[in-house]
Amino acid sequence: MLKDWMPRPAGEQNEQKARLKRSREELAALQMKLKENKLPVLVLVEGWGAAGKGSLIRSLIKELDPRFFQVVNMGRPTPEEQRYPFLKRYVQTIPEEGKIVFLDSGWMDEVVRQRQQKTIDSGEYELRLQSTEVFERQLVADGYLLVKLFLHIDRATQKKRLEALAADEDTAWRVSENDRWQQKHYGWAMDCFDEYLEATDTAWAPWKILNGGDEGGARAEAAEYLCRCIRAALAKRPGEGMMPDAHWPLLPMLPLSRIPLDVSLPEEEYRRRLKECRKKLARLHNRLYRKKVPVVILYEGWDAAGKGGNIKRLAGALDPRGYEVVPIASPTPPEKSRHYLWRFWTRLPKTGHIAIFDRSWYGRVMVERLEGFCTEADWKRAYNEINEFERELTQWGAVVVKFWVQIDKDTQLARFNDRQNTPEKQWKITDEDWRNREKWDAYEQAVDEMLQKTSTANAPWHIIESVDKRYARIKAMEIVIDAIERAL
Repeated sequence: MLKDWMPRPAGEQNEQKARLKRSREELAALQMKLKENKLPVLVLVEGWGAAGKGSLIRSLIKELDPRFFQVVNMGRPTPEEQRYPFLKRYVQTIPEEGKIVFLDSGWMDEVVRQRQQKTIDSGEYELRLQSTEVFERQLVADGYLLVKLFLHIDRATQKKRLEALAADEDTAWRVSENDRWQQKHYGWAMDCFDEYLEATDTAWAPWKILNGGDEGGARAEAAEYLCRCIRAALAKRPGEGMMPDAHWPLLPMLPLSRIPLDVSLPEEEYRRRLKECRKKLARLHNRLYRKKVPVVILYEGWDAAGKGGNIKRLAGALDPRGYEVVPIASPTPPEKSRHYLWRFWTRLPKTGHIAIFDRSWYGRVMVERLEGFCTEADWKRAYNEINEFERELTQWGAVVVKFWVQIDKDTQLARFNDRQNTPEKQWKITDEDWRNREKWDAYEQAVDEMLQKTSTANAPWHIIESVDKRYARIKAMEIVIDAIERAL
């Protein structure tokens, strides 16, 4: 793209200023429309060192209301950030509905820098490209406007600017080692930028290349382009109708109605195996930490199926400094105003740690689907998005274990009545539990579809028969032990 790109002829300075003034005024008006229409905008500003990324962002925000935008300078990942999937810190920055986030360098800068300096091999580079494509597509499909700007300058211009910055003691700090490396290896850096731009230039998130050598022209053109993108997004919501044609290698799953539940475990055998499982899990947890392997365990299942007791026995075998149980309830306003996976990305464990989710991202294709909290297009698209999310986790190196805790309708009724009639258990039963019970058949149909469409080889579903809670607890613990042992 860069090698074939022809810069726009530099205009007269007064003309550029007039264009920029008009566009800034329009951006200020459009910002209020974004708020009214709850349209989130993410502007990614990338480019060469000393190309003017910071100056461009300052120019774009000049007339905007600071209450409704944020500028984020990502920088290089810290050692702590490197213990999570590489996209996590970028997912955390995505804006709420109606707001704008400007990223001063982002995932492109990180991936290309690693490519240029050969800190990742070609296989890892391809995985990063795949992750980027998924991330950007999922954002746009969810209604985000993603605007990607790249500031290009030639070698001579970069050299002149870097020398000017380095000569002033107040600006010398802005010249990084990476900037100097780019200048020294300009040809190789150009090839890496070009390769990345080509690979990530998509219909839903195209790149706009700007002439960083013409600062006035670049600012005017960027403001005009951002206005056009916002106008188009307000006229037609980004991602409208997007439904990727994905084919996953899925494992066969029995319908819930065919799962035999007449299994049990005598008390004495339960105590013996529980003790064995706890010892094994304690040892494995130490090895996980030493080898920096992350583990994600999620529980879904019927109300009163025994998820809480199951989690309690599993967690009781672990070092409390190395795990977290994450209860998932209705999304908070900040969570609801972002992509539905955002609140799960932000709760992932770092390497060597374990996260146990009491309910999870599968709410999208169950409660959100059946209660009308998302559109039909949203929940149908979510099967693929969830499979992509879990693939991202396993490619990062995580062990992903998924449980559906199964009981029959009569068992649920008996447990509901027990909770209702036992004072110390009454907090566990709500009117919503009774309402959900009335929709048992609809939920069962949704769960069957979920199991069939998201049980992949890298993240399979495990059905935990829980009429006998003792049996369920041991089965879950042994599945976790087996999954960790295979990973180690």
